Amino acid sequence: MTPNNRFILLTCLAAASVDNHATTTAFSHPARTLSRSPPLTTTPSSLHASSAMPPEEQQRSDSNPSTRFGSPLSDSIKDANKFAVDFLKNTLFDTFFAGSDRDYARFYALETIARVPYFSYLSVLHLYETLGKWRRAKYLKLHFAESWNEMHHLLIMEELGGDANFIDRFLAQHVAFGYFALIVALYLINPVEAYNLNQDVEEHAAETYDTYLKENAEKLKLLPAPQAAIDYYVDGDMYMFDEFQTSCEMRRPVIENLYDVFVAIRDDELAHVQTMEMLQTEFDVSSIHDGECEVDIF
Repeated sequence: MTPNNRFILLTCLAAASVDNHATTTAFSHPARTLSRSPPLTTTPSSLHASSAMPPEEQQRSDSNPSTRFGSPLSDSIKDANKFAVDFLKNTLFDTFFAGSDRDYARFYALETIARVPYFSYLSVLHLYETLGKWRRAKYLKLHFAESWNEMHHLLIMEELGGDANFIDRFLAQHVAFGYFALIVALYLINPVEAYNLNQDVEEHAAETYDTYLKENAEKLKLLPAPQAAIDYYVDGDMYMFDEFQTSCEMRRPVIENLYDVFVAIRDDELAHVQTMEMLQTEFDVSSIHDGECEVDIF
């Protein structure tokens, strides 16, 4: 074969190879011909927000749990929650625990029931995390700190003799069991409603203690503080106590007598009220120990 013929043959083979490559590429998988999608945003996952939400709306919803973790409540639902709590207080507690000698039993029942919502919140949050749906470590720590606080209230009431009668323990524990199931259901359906209902319960608790303090101030100031209160408020590790102070307040109760103990418990309940109210409109929570509050830690 002459050099000219060889050159012509190589040219034809090269042209055929290029044409065959173009034909193969045209019928390859479509995904290979598409441009790469932009990276996903790094905002925390949401249980309720739509994945198709425009970026500007997603950004606006970041601080509002009504679009990311529940739905806002109407005034009628808030009124219904308040009516239910007032009804149970007036019909059950005010009747069953009537009399000045029944105060500690009332407080024991109140604290047995009041800590239940935090168990319910933690149970649902652990379920979401186990299923890979949602993770909010701050919520887990906050609600555990709240349950830790309520547990010490309960220990104080037990030391004061509030659990002495079987019927009081039976009533409080069975109401708490049903209340746990109710709050789990509400928290699964709409966490905002669960927080609102607990806000009403904590407001009732704070009002109960405040009334008791006003009516028995002089007597309480003459009585010693229970050891459980001293162990918690004075000698205990205050880390968990600080963790439920979402207002970034560095509280250190002074405990010298029983009056001071009930003042501290009332103020704890008010702190819970503030947190429950905040979680209905704010998505994030502050922690003193995470460096998010400008306070002097001594």
